[in-house]
Parts: sequence; C-alpha cells; structure tokens
Amino acid sequence: MNTALNGPALSLVNVSLEYPDGTSTLKALDAVSLSVRRSEFLSLVGPSGSGKSSLLAVAATLVKPTAGLVILAGQDVAALSEAERTSLRSDKVGIIFQQPNLLPALTAVEQLLIREHLRGKRVREGREKAAELLDVVGLSEAAHKRPHQLSGGQRQRVNIARALMGSPTVLLVDEPTAALDHERSESIVRLLRQVTDEFRTATVMVTHDTEFLPLTDSVATMRDGRISRAVVPSAQPN
Repeated sequence: MNTALNGPALSLVNVSLEYPDGTSTLKALDAVSLSVRRSEFLSLVGPSGSGKSSLLAVAATLVKPTAGLVILAGQDVAALSEAERTSLRSDKVGIIFQQPNLLPALTAVEQLLIREHLRGKRVREGREKAAELLDVVGLSEAAHKRPHQLSGGQRQRVNIARALMGSPTVLLVDEPTAALDHERSESIVRLLRQVTDEFRTATVMVTHDTEFLPLTDSVATMRDGRISRAVVPSAQPN
C-alpha cells in the first residue's frame, strides 16, 4: 500500500448536485467533500442510485455542481471557461468506463493513438508512448489485434492504457470489472493498483466488488448522495 503524504490531486468541497424532477428537485449529491492525493487508490462503494456516478461526472468536469468547489490538479474548475475545462479534462483526467467502447476497425495501438489525435497531438510522436503503455498493461504482443480478437479482460486493459495516454493526474474508473469473471476482475484491479503506483495518479474506482477493496488505499461509502470514509485493512488478497 502506498502511504506517501502528498497534496490532493482532486478535492471536492461541500459539493451538491441537484436535478429537476417534475415539480420537485432531486439531490444527487448532498454537501460531499472528498480529497484524493497522487498515488492514492480510493474505492467508491454504495447502493445503486446513491450518487457514485454523479460524483464521477462532477470530478471529471463533465457536470457542473449546483454548489461547492471542485479543485482538480490545483485548479478551481468553476473559475475556468468551458474551453479551459475541456483542456484541463483532456490533459489531467483519464476516464475508464465500464464498457471499453473500442472502435471495431482499429487495432489496440490505434485505439490509443486516436485519443492523441483527439487531444490535438501529433500521432507520430505518440507511437512510442502507446507501445510502452500496451507493454505496461501486458498487451505488447496484441498491439495489432482488433477488439473482436481480444478477450473481455484484454479489451479492458486497452481501455486502461488509452486512459493513460495523456499522462493524467486523476484516473476515474467506473465499474471496471462488471462484465468480467473473478480471475479477470482481480487482474484488472491489480493492474489499476500497479498503474496508480507507477504513474502516481489519484485513482477513484466505483465498484461493487468489495472482495478487492484491500488492494486499494481507502474506501468512501455513498448513500443518498452523502459520503463517509474509512481506511481499508492493509491485508491483500492472495
């Protein structure tokens, strides 16, 4: 477990998020405060509808909160223009979705390179980094395979490598093991532990797989839009 004392890479301070719900208002987040430092791997758990997805959306700067502060990589997100928020998200946030959503016609390495293209970067310069990241996630020999030639676990590994292409400060991970069996699920969480340590990301993972929580540094539990936090025991699964 990584116990280094670092400043927060992501901070939510008294964040609330409300949606219109007919004649009333639905409070998806209710005065949530949370800080995650670099090299910290935090699990976010709780029942469906408790606000976990809303928290990820706010942390990713995809949704503007109704109240409160979001500080990402030292910047107050509310003080930024829409273009500046988009740039910050592109440069500082890696998002790993539940479904990899890989483009069927592209090889594994091309999945990573298209992200660089969308970030306005020179694809040629990204080839070396893409190869390095595929090696990190154990897919160097599958770099030129297309999604239909990869297993579910391999597709999720491409998803992780793609999220790392921009050298993000924060990794936001949404149920990465939902479609995987036990063995592949454990390997994916162990890989997220590895990249959190190696790349010093602040990693927040929404999960229902409580068995793997000891692989993380801390756990935040959500219920009815509110949050509490406890330290996970240091013992890890064999």
